[in-house]
Amino acid sequence: MPVPAQMRFVEAAGAGGPEVLRLATGPTPAPAADEVLIRVLAAGVNRPDVSQRMGVYPPPPGASPIIGLEVAGEVVGRGAAATSWQIGDRVTALVNGGGYAEYCVAPQTQCLPWPKGYDAVRAAAIPETYFTVWANLFQIGGLAAGKAALVHGGTSGIGVTAIQLAREVGAAVYATAGSAEKCAACVTLGATAAINYREQDFVAEIKRLTEARGVDVVMDMVAGDYVDRDLRCLGFGGKLVLIAMMGGRYAEKLDLGAISRLRLTITGSTMRPRTTADKGVIAQELREQVWPALDAGRCGPVIFQTFPLGEAAAAHRLMESSTHIGKIMLTVAD
Repeated sequence: MPVPAQMRFVEAAGAGGPEVLRLATGPTPAPAADEVLIRVLAAGVNRPDVSQRMGVYPPPPGASPIIGLEVAGEVVGRGAAATSWQIGDRVTALVNGGGYAEYCVAPQTQCLPWPKGYDAVRAAAIPETYFTVWANLFQIGGLAAGKAALVHGGTSGIGVTAIQLAREVGAAVYATAGSAEKCAACVTLGATAAINYREQDFVAEIKRLTEARGVDVVMDMVAGDYVDRDLRCLGFGGKLVLIAMMGGRYAEKLDLGAISRLRLTITGSTMRPRTTADKGVIAQELREQVWPALDAGRCGPVIFQTFPLGEAAAAHRLMESSTHIGKIMLTVAD
C-alpha cells in the first residue's frame, strides 16, 4: 500500500479542555535516518496527553506537536540507518509525539515487536506505561524479589503495570485506589493489599501491613502533600520516586530528620525528554526481561475502553474523570 502524502490526525486548536481536540488533515511525516514510519492502527491515551492539550506539557524540541506518545502498527517506511526493522513488521513504539495520527515516525530503538497473540489495541497499550514503570520502579527504585513497593493510582495504566511487574519479579506491592471496586481490581491483578485512600490512612495501613517495617520504594504520581506521607511509608534506605505531580509541585511539610535517620532518597524522572539512547536501553531491557512474561500471558495491559480517532475528546473526558480501570485507547485503522 503506497504511503499517502496527506493523513488525518487529531489537532489541538489551542490549549484548553477536551473540546479543543478535532480531526484535521496534514502532511504525512517522513522518517529521519534512524527512524521508521509506522502506519498507526491504534494509539494509547495517557495523562501526559491531557497535560499537553492543556498547554502545560509542551513537546520537546524537534518532536511532533501532535499529541500521542504510544502507538502500534505496521512499518511502511524507514530511514537509511533504520535497519532493525523491515517493511511490513508489526511494532509497538514509544514515540516522542505524533501518536494521534494515521502515520507516525519513531526511532528504531524505541520500537518493540507485538507480544504473541496481541492485536493492535493491546500492543499500543504497552509502551508509555511499561517504559515508565521499568525506568522508575526498577531502574531507579531498585525493586526486586523480596522487596516491597507502594504504588499510588493502582488502577491507572501505570498502576496496573506496576502491580503486575512487581508481582512478576517476586516483590510485594501495595496499591492505593479510590473505591472498593478499584481496590478489588488491584488485588485481582496481584497486589498484596489495596488501600482505599478515600476511607483509610495509607500511612497507617502500610505500617500495619508491613508490621512497621515500611516499604523499599514508593512510586508516586500525586506529589504535593503526599510527599511527606510517602516518606513515612518508607523503611530504612527507602526511595521515593516521583513520576508526576497531579497534586502539585510543592510539598509544604517534610520530616528532614526522618530522611537523614533512615537514609531515605527522594528522586524522580520524566520520560519524554530522555535521549533516544536512554529510551533504547529501556526498550532492550524490556525485551529481555519483560517480553517473555507478556508472550506467556503472565502480565499485560488491561483495556478499559476504546474510541475511534475522531472521538479523542471523549477519550480525554474519560481520562479526566478517573473512573477507568486500566488503559483508554484510540483505534486508528483496521
